[in-house]
Amino acid sequence: MGHQTNKQIILKNYVNGFPTESDMEVRNGAIQLKLPEGSNGVLVKNLYLSCDPYMRNRMSNIKGSYIDSFTPGSTITGFGVSKVIESGRADLNKDDLVWGLTGWEEYSLITAPETLIKIQHTHDVPLSYYTGILGLPGLTAYVGFYDICSPKKGDTVFVSAASGAVGQLVGQFAKSFGCYVVGSAGSDEKVNLLKNKFGFDDGFNYKEEHDLDAAFKRYFPNGIDIYFDHVGGKMLDAVLANMRLNGRIAICGMISQYNLEKSEGVHNLMELVAKRIQMKGFLILDSYHLYPKYLETILPLIREGKIVYVEDIDEGLENAPKALIGLFHGRNVGKQVVVVARK
Repeated sequence: MGHQTNKQIILKNYVNGFPTESDMEVRNGAIQLKLPEGSNGVLVKNLYLSCDPYMRNRMSNIKGSYIDSFTPGSTITGFGVSKVIESGRADLNKDDLVWGLTGWEEYSLITAPETLIKIQHTHDVPLSYYTGILGLPGLTAYVGFYDICSPKKGDTVFVSAASGAVGQLVGQFAKSFGCYVVGSAGSDEKVNLLKNKFGFDDGFNYKEEHDLDAAFKRYFPNGIDIYFDHVGGKMLDAVLANMRLNGRIAICGMISQYNLEKSEGVHNLMELVAKRIQMKGFLILDSYHLYPKYLETILPLIREGKIVYVEDIDEGLENAPKALIGLFHGRNVGKQVVVVARK
């Protein structure tokens, strides 16, 4: 095999404020579909790409972040599902399926192949699930809820961004554990999903709530035991005032703050002292070792129809910028996935 054209998504410039599609461009590159001599890398054809909120931070030149910024003029990278074309890794063969960090392009040469996880279950679950429920978002929901939040039966649980990739699973885990669960989302359509598809006890459209404190007193008259936070800002501030004694807060992300030049202040932190609240941020990259255990737990639930999972799928690599930008405007309903190729 010789040179192959390779459509790519390039970050044109570092971004301040809200990113736009014009901050990225589709470019036709070229790739040699053969591993360099002696390489232990893996050459892959990309099938499904994951759009995730953390990618926003990589579009800015942030010093000291937990993850490196993208390089302007270079291909964007993210998590995806790929098919092996050629492998220098002993346990990966041609046509094996993998998930892990890859390029936003048709073909990628993965030079750190240890980051790829071989997909064993290919026949009874959709491959795209490995960008979400069977990938890092699923593991995030699992570790964040069961480990960070230390749930007890009967706990009251609030989940923000509840219809997203992680939130929809946290709510279902909490319900199956015997908790009372309310979620917030940014449209009536999403709130209906929470209540009618994911089994939340209740939900509300935060854009229609002018007084978040009053909303929490309405939905949680006796207070909140667990908050799974994706948004930070004013939502976190209002939740703090409505937490119960010995409450637990897992900080998974802060999407409401990513596009602000100056972050909103959080004024109710004294509640942590008065109510002995534990608030912990976490990165799922620290919990990769739990992935096999998570798969053992989640696969039977999916197969038996005991867990529901919703994806928002955009077809075509050229639509990846629109799909990523849509995350910050609440356009997606469920986990945002881009299909590059289906086989």
